[in-house]
Amino acid sequence: MSDAQKPAEAPNQRFAGQDSRKLKQNIVIRLVNRVGIYLIVVLLLIIGGIIAPGKYYTAANLRSTIQAIALLGMVSVGMSFVTFSANYADMSAPMTIAFSGMITVTTLWMGFWPAVFCGIAAGTFMGLVNGIMVGKFRAHPIIWTMAFNFVISGIVRWIYGGTQVYPDRIATNNPKAVEILTSLARSAWLGIPKMIIVMILMFIAGHFLLTRTKFGNQLKVVGSNYEVARLSGINVVQSIVLVYVINAVCCSIAGIFLASMAKTGAYYLGDGYDFRAVTSVLLGGMTLAGGRGHIIGVFGGVITIGMLSNIMNLIGIPTFNQWLVQGIVFLFIVWLNTNSSRKLGRG
Repeated sequence: MSDAQKPAEAPNQRFAGQDSRKLKQNIVIRLVNRVGIYLIVVLLLIIGGIIAPGKYYTAANLRSTIQAIALLGMVSVGMSFVTFSANYADMSAPMTIAFSGMITVTTLWMGFWPAVFCGIAAGTFMGLVNGIMVGKFRAHPIIWTMAFNFVISGIVRWIYGGTQVYPDRIATNNPKAVEILTSLARSAWLGIPKMIIVMILMFIAGHFLLTRTKFGNQLKVVGSNYEVARLSGINVVQSIVLVYVINAVCCSIAGIFLASMAKTGAYYLGDGYDFRAVTSVLLGGMTLAGGRGHIIGVFGGVITIGMLSNIMNLIGIPTFNQWLVQGIVFLFIVWLNTNSSRKLGRG
């Protein structure tokens, strides 16, 4: 057959093996997923210096920013796994943080490390319950974790009578343990705050789990398509349970540091960390549809939210207005996220 007799090639035939939906992906999300989030960090550094030149680049403000970023970062590492698995967010994170801190303070009379173990075990138990309910019994992740948060909050307030617990009153027999706990959030190693060291180690561990392990590879499939993962032989229940346990451990560690910073254990200490963590995760490039994104981007999202809060504090924006700004940022990011997922056929 001559060239003239050959059927005309379809215009898009050469691209038949490609997913054309990716060409429609929102350009803003694509930029943010890659380098945009760190460009925002640089922009905030410049804006902060312009708005509050005498306050922004000071040691005290740097310390305050580091503390805020470290705590949010710890929570965001765990929340990344929940979002990556397509379970949106763990709305019981605030009480996991608070409960872990309160249990740590309550058991401080046993010694510092036994108390830390008890605090992490208490938070892990909450994560285990969430994982079983969402993974095995297919409870809706948002509705269940939000309800569980209220239940634990009620139980904690009933047990402690709605009061705070103080280390020096609980562990009168162990002043050394009290000193270690209350100074933990303010201590440093080789000049680097221990909170930052712990947060960075958690990000490294999270990145390794998601990118270099069989669990991470399977979780990507679970997050991308639950039924495909189940039919391919992946133990999806086990994967989801592990996701919530990892998230609970991260929240528990943050709760212990938060109790150290406040020098008290209280049921309200974790308030707001759920939405801020989810905002950081989505801002860092992960999607509510699951199976996409990376921990490195989440780290940039954490820095962005921490710096934004710091700048608003410096210029004297009231707390309720800060919540308004953060809420608008959250809604905007969710809109971009959802819009991009729909264009990819995953909405």
